[in-house]
Amino acid sequence: MDWQAIDLTARLAVATTAILLAVAVPLAAWLTFTPRRWTVLVEAVVALPLVLPPSVLGYYLLVALGARSPVGRWWESVTGSPLVFTFTGLLVASVLYSLPFAVQPLLAAFAAVDPRLREASTVLGRTRLATLLRVVLPLSRAGLATAAVLTFAHTVGEFGVVLMVGGNIAGETRTLSISIYDDVQSFDYAAAGRTSLALLAFSVLVLTTTYALQRRGGHGWPVR
Repeated sequence: MDWQAIDLTARLAVATTAILLAVAVPLAAWLTFTPRRWTVLVEAVVALPLVLPPSVLGYYLLVALGARSPVGRWWESVTGSPLVFTFTGLLVASVLYSLPFAVQPLLAAFAAVDPRLREASTVLGRTRLATLLRVVLPLSRAGLATAAVLTFAHTVGEFGVVLMVGGNIAGETRTLSISIYDDVQSFDYAAAGRTSLALLAFSVLVLTTTYALQRRGGHGWPVR
């Protein structure tokens, strides 16, 4: 087992999940409770990584974050190091790539909350933020947990995007999926098999947990 890759993948998945939960909660609340037609366009952009080939998304991120881009030049001028082929660049790519896996379960959970409870909170003088924190989120615990589990698992299994943006640098950007690819390329099928088996077991655990949370919450992803 490539323990260095395991450690890096775990750190990447934890950081990605934490960032996305902080971003996805207000974004999903805005998409759910804002009665404007053009929010559908925002929702489509958020869901784009679900249908866009990882190599295509990875290419655009590589261009957007590279040294010739405004973002890449600004980052290098501030930190003195490039953004691509680093753990930070890998984190940015993972956050964008896993965004729909955090937002979609929350959309379903928020939409399932009884509107009368939100209206009662408003009548009692609660602000929108207070209603979200004290009414909507407590009633959406299963959706929040599902978002966290799916985001973490999706980050663990990333390959195309992380390879395009992060490359294959040991201890810096080589994740578990890339480690398996390296083992296969070097004909070390035993090592690839052990790592793949561990990821298979992890995937079964994630799916079991996700379905259990959805049944407990009484709802799935929305059809919008």
